[in-house]
Amino acid sequence: MFRTLINAWKIKDIRTKMLFTLLLVVIYRFGNFIPIPGVDASQIASAAAEYDILSFLNLLTGGGFGEFSIFAMGVSPYITGSIIIQLLTIAIPALERLSKEEDGRAKIEQITRYTGIGLALVQSLGIVAGLNSTYNVVLNPGFVSYATIGIVATAGTAFLVWMGERITEKGVGNGISMIIFVSIVSRLPQYVISLFRGVFVSTTYKWWVLPVMLIIFLVLIAGVTAVDKAVRRIPVQYAKRVVGRKLYGGQSTNIPMKANANGVLPLIFAMTIMQVPGMIGQFWPNGGFYQFYMQYLGEGTVAYYIIYALLIVGFSYFYSTISFNPIEISKNLQQNGGFIPGIRPGRPTSDYLSKISNRLTLFGAFFLMILAIVPTLLMSAFGLQNFFAATSILIMVSVALETAAQLESLMLMRHYKGFLG
Repeated sequence: MFRTLINAWKIKDIRTKMLFTLLLVVIYRFGNFIPIPGVDASQIASAAAEYDILSFLNLLTGGGFGEFSIFAMGVSPYITGSIIIQLLTIAIPALERLSKEEDGRAKIEQITRYTGIGLALVQSLGIVAGLNSTYNVVLNPGFVSYATIGIVATAGTAFLVWMGERITEKGVGNGISMIIFVSIVSRLPQYVISLFRGVFVSTTYKWWVLPVMLIIFLVLIAGVTAVDKAVRRIPVQYAKRVVGRKLYGGQSTNIPMKANANGVLPLIFAMTIMQVPGMIGQFWPNGGFYQFYMQYLGEGTVAYYIIYALLIVGFSYFYSTISFNPIEISKNLQQNGGFIPGIRPGRPTSDYLSKISNRLTLFGAFFLMILAIVPTLLMSAFGLQNFFAATSILIMVSVALETAAQLESLMLMRHYKGFLG
């Protein structure tokens, strides 16, 4: 990774892309310290520390939500909008046809952009209005204050989406993923300082906490890296065919199927669903629903982890179903004269691909279950605070590997250009 960065830095064109990306990242971090007027940021920070889902939002925004800066909503509304549009593309035939047209992807991306901006407006106003009844987060409640909060927060999300697109187009890596990566990494020093204070200053933790945390961290990174790079390659052979006086085909290739093709999405879906009932109940802490939820379904209970695991498995299969179509792949192979050795074309090929996909999806679901539950249980057993979530590790490692792969491909392209020139 570091060698790739050093080699890429030596090449002028790639260095320009890296500096452009770094410039936009610095602008993003500065923006996280510009507060939205009319809001008591200290009360927002208190709510973020108490509500799990708001704490997760604060992590994805690099602390911007806790400070309630102009980037308080981050790119989370855009990601949510992207997921919604992907699901609607499967459910609505008109969107499905649009996605297959030549210019359809640009239109789908435009719809996604507008959906994310609309969600930013709804979420910012909804969160502030919901918290205001308990924490008095709005200094001067009224139409002007809420309009200012909604417009500024929405504009911040729109600017981040634009900045992410510029990084993707002129910088290095996927822009949206890079913004989330920077947000998570920016929170790590705070967690490390808190851990060292607990060991050496307040003596909250014993001395052996540091090596235990380091081992857990390294094991998580190694596991995520191994699974992220794991690929099942399905061999494909193309039959030879004669066109005129020339012989075409006959080459061998493969269909790469990742061990965890769904990434972090099933885990995020499951986490959101598990946290929403508790967050709603916390607005009425003395109500019967909240008391029942915390006693029997709250975090730390056996039922919580069982439901959490089942939701991860369910969402893994759901997202795999809408993102991988074995029937279409089988049809394309048959039309182009391709076949899997030992498998008949047509229905047997789609059944075979579906079986392989289901096995890989089950493996990916179990991997996400372990990643989400086991580290939390280990830290609870040692009496430690959960300093980093499984989603954070997964996002950081995945984005780092993706960025390194893009840098290597850019260097390879430049090598070929120089050779041909």
